[in-house]
Amino acid sequence: MVETRHDERMSPVNAPFKAVDNSADVAVIMAEIGVQARAAMRVLALASETRKNAALAAMAAELRSASAAILAANLEDVAEARAGGATAAYLDRLTLDDKRVAAIADGVDAVRALKDPVGAVLESWTRPNGMTIARVRVPLGVIGVIYESRPNVTADAGALCLKAGNAVILRGGSDSFRSSQAIHAALVAGLRAAGLPEAAISLVPTRDRAAVGLMLGGLDGNVDVIVPRGGKGLVARVQTEARVPVFAHLDGNCHIYIDGAANPDMARTILLNAKLRRTGVCGAAETLLVDRKAQSQLAPLVKMLLDAGCEVRGDADTRNVDARVKPASEADWATEFLDAIIAAKVVDGVDGAIAHIESHGSHHTDAIITDDKAVAEKFLNEVDSAIVLHNASTQFADGGEFGFGAEIGIATGRLHARGPVGVEQLTTFKYRVRGTGQIRP
Repeated sequence: MVETRHDERMSPVNAPFKAVDNSADVAVIMAEIGVQARAAMRVLALASETRKNAALAAMAAELRSASAAILAANLEDVAEARAGGATAAYLDRLTLDDKRVAAIADGVDAVRALKDPVGAVLESWTRPNGMTIARVRVPLGVIGVIYESRPNVTADAGALCLKAGNAVILRGGSDSFRSSQAIHAALVAGLRAAGLPEAAISLVPTRDRAAVGLMLGGLDGNVDVIVPRGGKGLVARVQTEARVPVFAHLDGNCHIYIDGAANPDMARTILLNAKLRRTGVCGAAETLLVDRKAQSQLAPLVKMLLDAGCEVRGDADTRNVDARVKPASEADWATEFLDAIIAAKVVDGVDGAIAHIESHGSHHTDAIITDDKAVAEKFLNEVDSAIVLHNASTQFADGGEFGFGAEIGIATGRLHARGPVGVEQLTTFKYRVRGTGQIRP
């Protein structure tokens, strides 16, 4: 792709991608993006469900018709990343194909099919003095999304924010720069077709890291929330530097615990899927915990993983069942490998599993495999993670699988949003109070 200098006569939001030559240009452009996003938010907050859905339908259609252009742009991104030494897992997150582009468009359609959260009355009551009070869902405002290699986030975040009545400023990763541009062009065409402001979904037109710092500063009060989606380094920077609220998680250190009452066939099937379906997603299992009472299952589970090409790093018990197992370091228990590597350990029952997860986990997603319902309930109640599962793969940690249509990310904090961040999590509420002349004595 040939990049040309930004033409200051054009709006930086509505203009095609242009290179930005220095930090002064970046500051000017980002300030204008913030102002335009705030203005667009005021329009979206009052937009009807019909108009928002029309935009989403047009976006999905544009994504499908632009599939060839999106894939061509993605080929350039992938070639550049491969030349730069990107890992196989990283390339998997970056790469698009016909099926993945179709899934992106389907995701936009799924968001369109969701019930509009804006204006929903969460609760209402009448006070003794006759005043009525209602708690009503309203948009959060302007959301900044900072992400790395996944180009699909461009469409997921744009669609979800629009459905919830928010404007969004997207800062995609350098490696997905061209792919994000191509996807964003389809989203803008959908906004235009529905008569909504194009600045409702803005894409930062530069790879300059200064843009990230400006977003974290809030763009002069025009950004209300930041959502980072990427590696530990990115999220740590966002949480350290942000001057606005953040929905984020640092790691997806997810655990599979095989209880003494686990069905062996189910344990094998779920573990293989949880670890190796896609190793580069945040819901991939990174640690295997096996109940000492289920040690008979340990050898076949470890053999299955090793034979499937997964490196196993284990404690002494695990190393004893297969000479191919490598010693686990203390750091391995807290590592999100995002690769075909898993740490494995024998623990003393569900209490041992819970204690290990509490000490080393990241409060993202953890699963128990057992036919003992009482043990399962104990695990579900006591493991303090955003998502806990019984007899299911950790790779279900996904907004689409939760019926949210899509997600911006998985939040592991305890304030406002937790778990997959979908349309409802992208709203807040206000109180509408109606009286008939009441005054306070």
